[in-house]
Amino acid sequence: MAAQVQRMSRLMVKTLRDDPADAETLSHKLLVRAGYVRRNAAGIWSWLPLGKKVLENVTRVVREEMDAIGAQEVLLPAVLPKEPYEATGRWEEYGAELFRLKDRKGADYLLGPTHEEIFTQLVKDQCTSYKDLPVILYQIQTKYRDEARPRSGILRGREFQMKDSYSFDTTDEGLAASYALHREAYIAIFQRLGLDHRIVSAVSGAMGGSASEEFLAPAAAGEDTFVDCPACDYAANTEAVTFTAAVATEASHPALEEIDTPDTPTIETLAAHLGVPASATLKNLLVKVDGEIVAVGVPGDREVDLGKLADHLAPAEVELVTAEDFTDRPDLVRGYVGPQGLAKVRYLADPRVAAGTSWITGANTEGVHARNVVVGRDFEVDAYVDTVVVEDGDPCPACGTGLKLDRAIEIGHIFQLGRKYADAFQLDVLDQNGKPARVTMGSYGIGVSRAVAALAEQTADDKGLCWPREIAPADVHVVAAGKALQTELALQVSDELAAAGLRVLVDERPGVSPGVKFTDAELLGVPWILVAGRRSADGVVELKDRRTGEREELPVAEAVERLRATL
Repeated sequence: MAAQVQRMSRLMVKTLRDDPADAETLSHKLLVRAGYVRRNAAGIWSWLPLGKKVLENVTRVVREEMDAIGAQEVLLPAVLPKEPYEATGRWEEYGAELFRLKDRKGADYLLGPTHEEIFTQLVKDQCTSYKDLPVILYQIQTKYRDEARPRSGILRGREFQMKDSYSFDTTDEGLAASYALHREAYIAIFQRLGLDHRIVSAVSGAMGGSASEEFLAPAAAGEDTFVDCPACDYAANTEAVTFTAAVATEASHPALEEIDTPDTPTIETLAAHLGVPASATLKNLLVKVDGEIVAVGVPGDREVDLGKLADHLAPAEVELVTAEDFTDRPDLVRGYVGPQGLAKVRYLADPRVAAGTSWITGANTEGVHARNVVVGRDFEVDAYVDTVVVEDGDPCPACGTGLKLDRAIEIGHIFQLGRKYADAFQLDVLDQNGKPARVTMGSYGIGVSRAVAALAEQTADDKGLCWPREIAPADVHVVAAGKALQTELALQVSDELAAAGLRVLVDERPGVSPGVKFTDAELLGVPWILVAGRRSADGVVELKDRRTGEREELPVAEAVERLRATL
């Protein structure tokens, strides 16, 4: 069956020579310049003809691999009632990111960010026996999140395309099997798309559940930071990196001593005043957990990762204390808080603040600190919580080798949800004995539109986009250098290529200079560029590999056969 020939003269595409003024990332710049997408509002984008082709090709790959594991595709509404999300607590947990709206009768609705609740209700309605399970359902649909700072083009939008799938099993072993199926399907998907990716341990966040892994595409524009161990296979999102508490030390320490330290409310000023490294001091960050003031202790040379802290304490709400909080608690002296003698304050600590270690910290008096403050002797830790910002060179939790930090784009996330949502909706089926059995679930997402941006980030060069064949809008971009004979040959070879099964984009635009056509061919990023140029009279064309830049002059028949062999 012959493929399609798309003529540039009839294609709605307007390329730009300069980067958009508001574009920061490579994918944002190039997708706009190449006419693949157009901005409508902050975080809201239109997909133009070439961009829609790329998006549909990514969708096709995702759909084929999901179908291959026996998943069944459905399509659920994007406008959803409030009540199911209230039942799971996510109406409130999602916070400001959830698009909320009311109908004309005043009833509350939302624009779906994910559909765990709705899929659970669907299966509760449709599946009543263990014989109906396991089942995997999925959809490829527009999702909505009211991002506070939508940016980077389609990488972080308020509206985006996503594949979300859900597995339903009667046993934990069945859930593990469904999870493994998805994991292998995701590997196949990203390999077919040509995405360099890493699978890393992750946290579940608002999704809930236990086991969780992210699929990350390393890229400078990535907003996720992950760690990779050069000595073993350990990899994790920085929010999922955990260290065990150090073994208690038996060393003896001098008695606690208070020292005058005027005008030293920060770790930097304290360390400079005493002539000690910041690592010898104990930083005590005060936060509010559901309104209760809690202290978090970390070594003075480290920062608290509030995201990790919030994940550890979820679903409680975590926020920093304010000046008003200090006014209400005169026993808490700003800049001079120490764990010894703290009253009515729960004390959490990083594992590095181990039992038996000695620190310099605040003495709970203005202008005074204390040295030789020993964990377990002078104060107790209520709970150890790994909350420091991970740094390059921190020891690998698996083997102890120094970790390496890198940035990446999250392109997929898989969760073993367990029974959180099944419990909320009492999702049971009758087992072999006719008794109710609670169903266990998995949730699995792929950012379809985000994968387009990730591919652009990873594969583009200084000339423009450079798509892998599987998702490119065409297989070959034919360029007529300008004269009538060259245009005639370009159209002829385009028809022959299409007859051979190749998708063809041909630039036969009249009145457009060869230089502009060549520049656009590089910018649009189709894998092969075929030029009908100076040797058209001899039936010879130039074939160029867009990725490598290698070019060769070939007779038309040989060029067609060479390209046909790439299918």
